[in-house]
Amino acid sequence: MEIDPTMMGLLLDEREVTAVALRYCRALDTKDWALLGDVFLPDSTAELGAGPEQVGLDAIVARVRAALEHLDLSQHLVGNHEVVIESDTARHRCYLQAQHIRRSAQGGPHYIVAGRYEDRLIRTPAGWRIAHRTLTVMWTEGNVAVVRG
Repeated sequence: MEIDPTMMGLLLDEREVTAVALRYCRALDTKDWALLGDVFLPDSTAELGAGPEQVGLDAIVARVRAALEHLDLSQHLVGNHEVVIESDTARHRCYLQAQHIRRSAQGGPHYIVAGRYEDRLIRTPAGWRIAHRTLTVMWTEGNVAVVRG
């Protein structure tokens, strides 16, 4: 059976785009903020829930760091990845559930956020990077004080 090189390239691109989404989750859950440089372009923008749009990698890192730094643990799970490759750009969409734990939070230690990420990515010499990310929160459950620090 002969493998179509175009199809193989498309499949590899889709896998690499999905790997960017997984790397984002690992960066957040391990609090490895430097790893976000392997996820976003330096001039990326993001809409990460409520509040103003973040412009630039430093602003994105500051936003996620402020949301997660005070937590004991978090676990971001993503799935149902949809990837559309168009030459050197891509669109990605996936669903997420993120568990947030802060044992000292008054009212209980757990808060869950569920929603979707919608991304626009660009192929760079270093690999695919997110140019823009939108987080849409679909539902939450638990003690919101956990994430309000």
